[in-house]
Amino acid sequence: MASFYFKAVAADGKLRTGRLQGETEKAIAAELRRQGLIPVYVGAGPRDNRQLRLPAFRPGRRRDVLYFTQELATLLKAGVPLDRSLAITAELSERPAFRAVVQDVLRAIKGGNSLADSLGEHPEYFPELYRSMVRAGEASGALAAVFERLAEFETSRDELRSFLISAMIYPALLSLVGLASILILMNFVAPRFAAVFEQSHMAIPTPTRIMLAASDWLRHYGWALAAAVAALVAGLHGYVRTGVGRLWWDSWRLRVPVLGEALRKAETARFARAMATLVANGVALVEAIGIAGATLNNRRIAGSLEAVARGVKRGEGIAGPLGRTGQFPPLAAHLLTVGEETGRLDEMFTRMAEIYESETRAAIRRLTSLFEPLIILVMGVLVGALILSMLLAITSINEVAV
Repeated sequence: MASFYFKAVAADGKLRTGRLQGETEKAIAAELRRQGLIPVYVGAGPRDNRQLRLPAFRPGRRRDVLYFTQELATLLKAGVPLDRSLAITAELSERPAFRAVVQDVLRAIKGGNSLADSLGEHPEYFPELYRSMVRAGEASGALAAVFERLAEFETSRDELRSFLISAMIYPALLSLVGLASILILMNFVAPRFAAVFEQSHMAIPTPTRIMLAASDWLRHYGWALAAAVAALVAGLHGYVRTGVGRLWWDSWRLRVPVLGEALRKAETARFARAMATLVANGVALVEAIGIAGATLNNRRIAGSLEAVARGVKRGEGIAGPLGRTGQFPPLAAHLLTVGEETGRLDEMFTRMAEIYESETRAAIRRLTSLFEPLIILVMGVLVGALILSMLLAITSINEVAV
Protein backbone atom coordinates (compact mmCIF):
# COMPACT_ATOMS: atom_id res chain seq x y z
CA MET A 1 0.00 0.00 0.00
CA ALA A 2 1.28 3.46 -0.94
CA SER A 3 0.24 6.92 0.12
CA PHE A 4 -1.15 9.14 -2.64
CA TYR A 5 -1.84 12.85 -2.56
CA PHE A 6 -5.15 13.93 -4.12
CA LYS A 7 -7.11 17.00 -5.15
CA ALA A 8 -10.85 16.57 -5.60
CA VAL A 9 -14.01 18.67 -5.83
CA ALA A 10 -16.83 18.06 -3.35
CA ALA A 11 -20.56 18.35 -4.05
CA ASP A 12 -20.54 21.93 -2.75
CA GLY A 13 -17.95 22.85 -5.39
CA LYS A 14 -15.09 23.31 -2.92
CA LEU A 15 -11.63 21.88 -3.47
CA ARG A 16 -10.53 19.08 -1.14
CA THR A 17 -6.95 17.91 -0.72
CA GLY A 18 -5.35 15.16 1.34
CA ARG A 19 -3.79 11.72 1.25
CA LEU A 20 -5.22 8.21 0.92
CA GLN A 21 -3.67 4.76 1.13
CA GLY A 22 -4.10 2.55 -1.92
CA GLU A 23 -2.50 0.24 -4.46
CA THR A 24 -2.61 2.51 -7.53
CA GLU A 25 -3.68 5.99 -8.60
CA LYS A 26 -6.73 4.48 -10.32
CA ALA A 27 -7.79 2.80 -7.09
CA ILE A 28 -7.53 6.12 -5.23
CA ALA A 29 -9.59 7.85 -7.94
CA ALA A 30 -12.26 5.16 -7.68
CA GLU A 31 -12.37 5.56 -3.90
CA LEU A 32 -12.78 9.33 -4.24
CA ARG A 33 -15.69 8.86 -6.64
CA ARG A 34 -17.26 6.37 -4.21
CA GLN A 35 -17.10 9.09 -1.57
CA GLY A 36 -18.93 11.50 -3.84
CA LEU A 37 -15.84 13.51 -4.79
CA ILE A 38 -14.64 14.42 -8.28
CA PRO A 39 -10.94 13.51 -8.69
CA VAL A 40 -8.91 16.37 -10.17
CA TYR A 41 -5.41 15.04 -9.46
CA VAL A 42 -3.96 11.91 -7.86
CA GLY A 43 -0.21 11.55 -7.52
CA ALA A 44 2.79 11.06 -5.29
CA GLY A 45 2.82 14.62 -3.98
CA PRO A 46 1.36 18.10 -4.36
CA ARG A 47 4.30 19.45 -6.36
CA ASP A 48 4.63 16.76 -9.03
CA ASN A 49 1.19 16.78 -10.62
CA ARG A 50 2.32 18.53 -13.76
CA GLN A 51 5.27 16.25 -14.35
CA LEU A 52 3.11 13.16 -14.06
CA ARG A 53 0.53 14.31 -16.56
CA LEU A 54 2.63 15.90 -19.25
CA PRO A 55 6.36 16.40 -19.91
CA ALA A 56 7.75 19.16 -17.73
CA PHE A 57 10.44 20.34 -20.12
CA ARG A 58 8.06 22.42 -22.25
CA PRO A 59 6.43 25.00 -20.00
CA GLY A 60 4.63 27.91 -21.62
CA ARG A 61 1.35 29.34 -22.73
CA ARG A 62 0.28 26.32 -24.74
CA ARG A 63 0.66 24.01 -21.76
CA ASP A 64 -1.15 26.49 -19.51
CA VAL A 65 -4.09 26.55 -21.92
CA LEU A 66 -4.04 22.76 -22.24
CA TYR A 67 -4.17 22.23 -18.46
CA PHE A 68 -6.85 24.90 -18.12
CA THR A 69 -9.00 23.28 -20.81
CA GLN A 70 -8.65 19.76 -19.40
CA GLU A 71 -9.44 20.82 -15.85
CA LEU A 72 -12.38 23.01 -16.86
CA ALA A 73 -13.82 20.19 -19.01
CA THR A 74 -13.64 17.80 -16.04
CA LEU A 75 -15.30 20.24 -13.64
CA LEU A 76 -18.07 21.36 -16.00
CA LYS A 77 -18.89 17.78 -16.94
CA ALA A 78 -19.25 17.01 -13.23
CA GLY A 79 -21.83 19.77 -12.88
CA VAL A 80 -19.70 22.32 -11.06
CA PRO A 81 -20.91 25.89 -11.87
CA LEU A 82 -18.77 27.87 -14.29
CA ASP A 83 -17.67 30.53 -11.81
CA ARG A 84 -16.66 27.93 -9.24
CA SER A 85 -14.92 25.87 -11.94
CA LEU A 86 -12.85 28.88 -12.95
CA ALA A 87 -11.99 29.62 -9.32
CA ILE A 88 -10.81 26.03 -8.81
CA THR A 89 -8.84 26.10 -12.06
CA ALA A 90 -7.11 29.29 -10.90
CA GLU A 91 -6.18 27.58 -7.62
CA LEU A 92 -4.75 24.61 -9.52
CA SER A 93 -2.63 26.77 -11.82
CA GLU A 94 1.01 26.71 -10.77
CA ARG A 95 2.13 29.64 -12.94
CA PRO A 96 1.31 33.02 -11.37
CA ALA A 97 0.96 34.77 -14.74
CA PHE A 98 -1.68 32.35 -15.99
CA ARG A 99 -3.41 32.26 -12.61
CA ALA A 100 -3.86 36.02 -12.95
CA VAL A 101 -5.35 35.52 -16.43
CA VAL A 102 -7.92 33.01 -15.15
CA GLN A 103 -8.82 35.27 -12.24
CA ASP A 104 -9.29 38.16 -14.66
CA VAL A 105 -11.60 35.99 -16.80
CA LEU A 106 -13.57 35.10 -13.66
CA ARG A 107 -13.93 38.78 -12.72
CA ALA A 108 -15.16 39.61 -16.23
CA ILE A 109 -17.79 36.85 -16.05
CA LYS A 110 -19.00 38.04 -12.67
CA GLY A 111 -19.23 41.50 -14.21
CA GLY A 112 -21.77 40.21 -16.74
CA ASN A 113 -19.58 39.30 -19.74
CA SER A 114 -19.88 36.01 -21.57
CA LEU A 115 -17.09 33.47 -21.22
CA ALA A 116 -16.07 33.88 -24.89
CA ASP A 117 -15.82 37.67 -24.53
CA SER A 118 -13.91 37.30 -21.27
CA LEU A 119 -11.42 34.96 -22.91
CA GLY A 120 -11.17 37.40 -25.81
CA GLU A 121 -9.49 39.91 -23.51
CA HIS A 122 -6.45 37.59 -23.53
CA PRO A 123 -5.94 36.67 -27.21
CA GLU A 124 -2.30 35.76 -26.55
CA TYR A 125 -3.62 32.72 -24.64
CA PHE A 126 -6.98 32.04 -26.30
CA PRO A 127 -6.98 32.33 -30.13
CA GLU A 128 -10.00 32.92 -32.33
CA LEU A 129 -10.69 29.21 -32.81
CA TYR A 130 -10.83 28.68 -29.06
CA ARG A 131 -13.14 31.64 -28.48
CA SER A 132 -15.45 30.67 -31.36
CA MET A 133 -15.81 27.19 -29.92
CA VAL A 134 -16.66 28.57 -26.50
CA ARG A 135 -19.15 31.03 -28.04
CA ALA A 136 -20.86 28.14 -29.85
CA GLY A 137 -20.93 26.13 -26.62
CA GLU A 138 -22.54 29.00 -24.72
CA ALA A 139 -25.18 29.43 -27.43
CA SER A 140 -26.04 25.71 -27.50
CA GLY A 141 -25.81 25.14 -23.75
CA ALA A 142 -23.19 22.43 -24.26
CA LEU A 143 -20.19 24.18 -22.73
CA ALA A 144 -18.89 21.03 -21.00
CA ALA A 145 -18.90 19.07 -24.28
CA VAL A 146 -17.15 21.95 -26.04
CA PHE A 147 -14.34 22.04 -23.49
CA GLU A 148 -13.95 18.26 -23.78
CA ARG A 149 -13.52 18.61 -27.54
CA LEU A 150 -11.18 21.55 -27.09
CA ALA A 151 -9.11 19.47 -24.67
CA GLU A 152 -8.87 16.73 -27.31
CA PHE A 153 -7.93 19.30 -29.94
CA GLU A 154 -5.22 20.91 -27.80
CA THR A 155 -3.85 17.49 -26.77
CA SER A 156 -3.60 16.23 -30.35
CA ARG A 157 -1.89 19.45 -31.47
CA ASP A 158 0.53 19.26 -28.57
CA GLU A 159 1.39 15.62 -29.25
CA LEU A 160 2.09 16.33 -32.93
CA ARG A 161 4.18 19.39 -32.04
CA SER A 162 6.17 17.37 -29.50
CA PHE A 163 6.81 14.67 -32.09
CA LEU A 164 8.09 17.21 -34.63
CA ILE A 165 10.44 18.80 -32.11
CA SER A 166 11.79 15.48 -30.81
CA ALA A 167 12.35 14.27 -34.39
CA MET A 168 14.56 17.27 -35.15
CA ILE A 169 16.64 17.18 -31.95
CA TYR A 170 19.07 14.48 -33.11
CA PRO A 171 19.83 16.04 -36.54
CA ALA A 172 20.33 19.41 -34.84
CA LEU A 173 22.78 17.89 -32.33
CA LEU A 174 24.66 16.15 -35.15
CA SER A 175 25.03 19.43 -37.02
CA LEU A 176 26.14 21.28 -33.89
CA VAL A 177 28.74 18.69 -32.90
CA GLY A 178 30.10 18.44 -36.44
CA LEU A 179 30.39 22.21 -36.81
CA ALA A 180 32.06 22.52 -33.40
CA SER A 181 34.58 19.81 -34.35
CA ILE A 182 35.51 21.59 -37.57
CA LEU A 183 35.92 24.95 -35.83
CA ILE A 184 38.17 23.42 -33.15
CA LEU A 185 40.35 21.70 -35.74
CA MET A 186 40.63 24.84 -37.89
CA ASN A 187 41.22 27.35 -35.08
CA PHE A 188 43.34 25.42 -32.59
CA VAL A 189 44.88 22.30 -34.14
CA ALA A 190 45.77 23.53 -37.65
CA PRO A 191 47.75 26.61 -36.42
CA ARG A 192 50.11 24.29 -34.49
CA PHE A 193 50.98 22.49 -37.73
CA ALA A 194 51.58 25.84 -39.41
CA ALA A 195 54.05 26.80 -36.72
CA VAL A 196 55.95 23.51 -37.10
CA PHE A 197 56.32 23.93 -40.87
CA GLU A 198 57.39 27.59 -40.56
CA GLN A 199 60.22 26.61 -38.22
CA SER A 200 61.40 23.65 -40.30
CA HIS A 201 61.14 25.41 -43.71
CA MET A 202 59.89 22.13 -45.17
CA ALA A 203 57.81 21.70 -48.31
CA ILE A 204 54.15 21.50 -47.35
CA PRO A 205 51.88 18.89 -49.00
CA THR A 206 49.18 20.47 -51.15
CA PRO A 207 46.17 19.25 -49.04
CA THR A 208 47.90 20.53 -45.91
CA ARG A 209 48.66 23.87 -47.58
CA ILE A 210 44.98 24.25 -48.49
CA MET A 211 43.92 23.39 -44.94
CA LEU A 212 46.39 25.85 -43.41
CA ALA A 213 45.29 28.59 -45.79
CA ALA A 214 41.65 27.96 -44.90
CA SER A 215 42.54 27.97 -41.20
CA ASP A 216 44.45 31.23 -41.52
CA TRP A 217 41.58 32.88 -43.42
CA LEU A 218 39.05 31.65 -40.88
CA ARG A 219 41.07 32.98 -37.94
CA HIS A 220 41.58 36.39 -39.55
CA TYR A 221 38.32 36.85 -41.43
CA GLY A 222 35.98 34.47 -39.68
CA TRP A 223 34.26 37.41 -38.01
CA ALA A 224 33.43 38.81 -41.46
CA LEU A 225 31.94 35.49 -42.54
CA ALA A 226 29.91 35.30 -39.33
CA ALA A 227 28.72 38.90 -39.83
CA ALA A 228 27.75 38.19 -43.45
CA VAL A 229 25.80 35.08 -42.45
CA ALA A 230 24.09 36.99 -39.62
CA ALA A 231 23.20 39.84 -42.00
CA LEU A 232 21.84 37.36 -44.56
CA VAL A 233 19.74 35.60 -41.93
CA ALA A 234 18.48 38.91 -40.53
CA GLY A 235 17.62 40.17 -44.02
CA LEU A 236 15.82 36.96 -44.92
CA HIS A 237 13.96 37.04 -41.61
CA GLY A 238 12.88 40.62 -42.21
CA TYR A 239 11.72 39.83 -45.73
CA VAL A 240 9.78 36.78 -44.58
CA ARG A 241 7.97 38.95 -42.05
CA THR A 242 6.44 40.92 -44.91
CA GLY A 243 3.32 39.63 -46.65
CA VAL A 244 5.03 39.07 -50.01
CA GLY A 245 8.10 37.53 -48.38
CA ARG A 246 6.10 35.14 -46.24
CA LEU A 247 4.09 33.97 -49.23
CA TRP A 248 7.31 33.38 -51.21
CA TRP A 249 8.92 31.51 -48.31
CA ASP A 250 5.90 29.29 -47.68
CA SER A 251 5.54 28.53 -51.38
CA TRP A 252 9.23 27.66 -51.69
CA ARG A 253 9.12 25.31 -48.70
CA LEU A 254 6.22 23.38 -50.23
CA ARG A 255 8.32 22.74 -53.36
CA VAL A 256 11.27 21.24 -51.46
CA PRO A 257 11.34 17.44 -51.96
CA VAL A 258 10.32 15.39 -48.88
CA LEU A 259 10.10 18.53 -46.70
CA GLY A 260 7.25 19.95 -48.78
CA GLU A 261 5.32 16.70 -48.46
CA ALA A 262 5.71 16.68 -44.68
CA LEU A 263 4.65 20.33 -44.37
CA ARG A 264 1.60 19.86 -46.59
CA LYS A 265 0.42 16.86 -44.58
CA ALA A 266 1.01 18.65 -41.29
CA GLU A 267 -1.05 21.64 -42.44
CA THR A 268 -3.80 19.33 -43.72
CA ALA A 269 -3.92 17.59 -40.34
CA ARG A 270 -4.06 20.93 -38.50
CA PHE A 271 -6.85 22.23 -40.77
CA ALA A 272 -8.87 19.02 -40.47
CA ARG A 273 -8.54 18.90 -36.68
CA ALA A 274 -9.70 22.51 -36.37
CA MET A 275 -12.61 21.96 -38.77
CA ALA A 276 -13.70 18.81 -36.94
CA THR A 277 -13.76 20.70 -33.67
CA LEU A 278 -15.66 23.67 -35.09
CA VAL A 279 -18.19 21.86 -37.30
CA ALA A 280 -19.09 19.35 -34.59
CA ASN A 281 -20.04 22.20 -32.28
CA GLY A 282 -22.32 24.05 -34.62
CA VAL A 283 -20.03 26.74 -36.06
CA ALA A 284 -21.19 27.72 -39.57
CA LEU A 285 -19.10 26.10 -42.30
CA VAL A 286 -17.92 29.34 -43.94
CA GLU A 287 -16.99 30.84 -40.57
CA ALA A 288 -15.27 27.60 -39.59
CA ILE A 289 -13.13 27.68 -42.75
CA GLY A 290 -11.98 31.21 -41.95
CA ILE A 291 -11.13 30.35 -38.36
CA ALA A 292 -9.38 27.08 -39.26
CA GLY A 293 -7.40 28.86 -41.97
CA ALA A 294 -6.10 31.32 -39.39
CA THR A 295 -4.58 28.43 -37.43
CA LEU A 296 -2.39 27.35 -40.38
CA ASN A 297 1.28 28.30 -40.49
CA ASN A 298 1.63 28.18 -44.29
CA ARG A 299 0.22 31.30 -45.96
CA ARG A 300 0.04 29.68 -49.39
CA ILE A 301 -2.29 26.95 -48.12
CA ALA A 302 -4.22 29.33 -45.87
CA GLY A 303 -4.77 31.74 -48.77
CA SER A 304 -6.25 28.97 -50.92
CA LEU A 305 -9.07 28.56 -48.39
CA GLU A 306 -10.61 31.86 -49.54
CA ALA A 307 -11.62 30.12 -52.78
CA VAL A 308 -12.99 27.21 -50.75
CA ALA A 309 -15.15 29.59 -48.68
CA ARG A 310 -16.46 31.24 -51.86
CA GLY A 311 -17.35 27.82 -53.25
CA VAL A 312 -19.26 26.95 -50.08
CA LYS A 313 -21.19 30.22 -50.32
CA ARG A 314 -22.15 29.34 -53.91
CA GLY A 315 -23.56 26.04 -52.70
CA GLU A 316 -20.81 23.84 -54.17
CA GLY A 317 -20.02 22.15 -50.87
CA ILE A 318 -16.48 21.97 -49.50
CA ALA A 319 -14.99 18.88 -51.15
CA GLY A 320 -15.00 20.19 -54.73
CA PRO A 321 -13.54 23.66 -54.02
CA LEU A 322 -10.93 22.13 -51.67
CA GLY A 323 -9.78 19.71 -54.36
CA ARG A 324 -9.52 22.47 -56.98
CA THR A 325 -7.08 24.50 -54.87
CA GLY A 326 -4.35 21.93 -55.50
CA GLN A 327 -2.91 22.70 -52.07
CA PHE A 328 -4.28 19.67 -50.22
CA PRO A 329 -3.56 15.96 -50.81
CA PRO A 330 -6.09 14.35 -53.21
CA LEU A 331 -7.35 11.97 -50.52
CA ALA A 332 -8.60 14.92 -48.45
CA ALA A 333 -11.16 15.92 -51.08
CA HIS A 334 -12.31 12.30 -51.50
CA LEU A 335 -12.85 11.92 -47.76
CA LEU A 336 -14.87 15.13 -47.60
CA THR A 337 -16.96 14.01 -50.58
CA VAL A 338 -17.92 10.91 -48.61
CA GLY A 339 -18.64 13.07 -45.59
CA GLU A 340 -20.98 15.30 -47.58
CA GLU A 341 -22.77 12.33 -49.14
CA THR A 342 -23.32 10.60 -45.80
CA GLY A 343 -24.06 13.74 -43.78
CA ARG A 344 -21.14 12.99 -41.44
CA LEU A 345 -18.83 15.86 -42.33
CA ASP A 346 -17.63 16.40 -38.76
CA GLU A 347 -16.72 12.72 -38.39
CA MET A 348 -14.96 12.73 -41.73
CA PHE A 349 -12.91 15.79 -40.71
CA THR A 350 -11.91 13.88 -37.57
CA ARG A 351 -10.93 10.85 -39.63
CA MET A 352 -9.04 13.09 -42.03
CA ALA A 353 -7.13 14.64 -39.10
CA GLU A 354 -6.19 11.21 -37.75
CA ILE A 355 -5.00 10.03 -41.15
CA TYR A 356 -2.83 13.04 -41.84
CA GLU A 357 -1.43 13.26 -38.32
CA SER A 358 -0.23 9.69 -38.83
CA GLU A 359 1.00 10.57 -42.32
CA THR A 360 2.84 13.60 -40.95
CA ARG A 361 4.70 11.43 -38.46
CA ALA A 362 5.64 9.02 -41.23
CA ALA A 363 6.79 11.89 -43.48
CA ILE A 364 8.90 13.37 -40.67
CA ARG A 365 10.48 9.98 -40.06
CA ARG A 366 11.33 9.74 -43.78
CA LEU A 367 12.79 13.25 -43.69
CA THR A 368 14.98 12.53 -40.69
CA SER A 369 16.01 9.15 -42.14
CA LEU A 370 17.40 11.04 -45.15
CA PHE A 371 18.68 14.07 -43.25
CA GLU A 372 20.67 12.26 -40.57
CA PRO A 373 22.85 10.19 -42.96
CA LEU A 374 23.39 13.27 -45.12
CA ILE A 375 24.64 15.27 -42.13
CA ILE A 376 26.89 12.40 -41.06
CA LEU A 377 28.26 12.07 -44.61
CA VAL A 378 28.98 15.81 -45.04
CA MET A 379 30.53 16.19 -41.61
CA GLY A 380 32.50 12.96 -42.07
CA VAL A 381 33.94 14.14 -45.38
CA LEU A 382 34.91 17.55 -43.97
CA VAL A 383 36.43 16.24 -40.74
CA GLY A 384 38.06 13.36 -42.62
CA ALA A 385 39.65 15.77 -45.13
CA LEU A 386 41.08 17.85 -42.28
CA ILE A 387 42.48 14.82 -40.49
CA LEU A 388 43.92 13.44 -43.74
CA SER A 389 45.68 16.76 -44.37
CA MET A 390 47.22 16.56 -40.89
CA LEU A 391 48.29 12.95 -41.40
CA LEU A 392 49.99 13.89 -44.67
CA ALA A 393 51.85 16.64 -42.83
CA ILE A 394 52.95 14.22 -40.11
CA THR A 395 54.07 11.66 -42.71
CA SER A 396 56.15 14.25 -44.59
CA ILE A 397 57.86 15.30 -41.35
CA ASN A 398 58.74 11.67 -40.56
CA GLU A 399 60.13 11.12 -44.07
CA VAL A 400 62.43 14.15 -43.69
CA ALA A 401 63.55 12.96 -40.27
CA VAL A 402 64.46 9.54 -41.69
